[in-house]
Amino acid sequence: MKKHYLITTLIICLTAFYGSLKAQETNKNYDEKLAKELNADEYGMKTYVLAILKTGTQKSLPKAKQDSIFRGHMTNIGKLVTDGKLVVAGPLGKNDKNYRGIFVLDVPTIEEAKKLVDTDPAIQSKLLDVDLIVWYGSAALKETLKIHSKIEKKSH
Repeated sequence: MKKHYLITTLIICLTAFYGSLKAQETNKNYDEKLAKELNADEYGMKTYVLAILKTGTQKSLPKAKQDSIFRGHMTNIGKLVTDGKLVVAGPLGKNDKNYRGIFVLDVPTIEEAKKLVDTDPAIQSKLLDVDLIVWYGSAALKETLKIHSKIEKKSH
């Protein structure tokens, strides 16, 4: 009985070991050069910082001043994209949390992200505030900018 249990356990362990080896086979589509270019880890992932923009504390600026600040906000977004630091940005729909938009920043730390968002006139003026969270996502996300430029009929 003890011998039968030992053999059964051994078969289960070998099956599990073989299954884990098979599950970790290299992807036949793997492009080492692209993975390195995008700073991907072995799973094709990397660390970013997610910035959640929300309504700030400044509520009393004249509309003309707010409009000017938001033009600067859009210009700053363009600069961050050009500098390769902003991967995704966009507004959010109305919600009860006062969330206004998101940035996905191509930096690995909150400290680096803070330096970048502090360049934004809407954040400087307190029209927007920001929460920063480390996020682990596909390294291919950065490639969406190349695709977006091909489908964008009008620029901002």
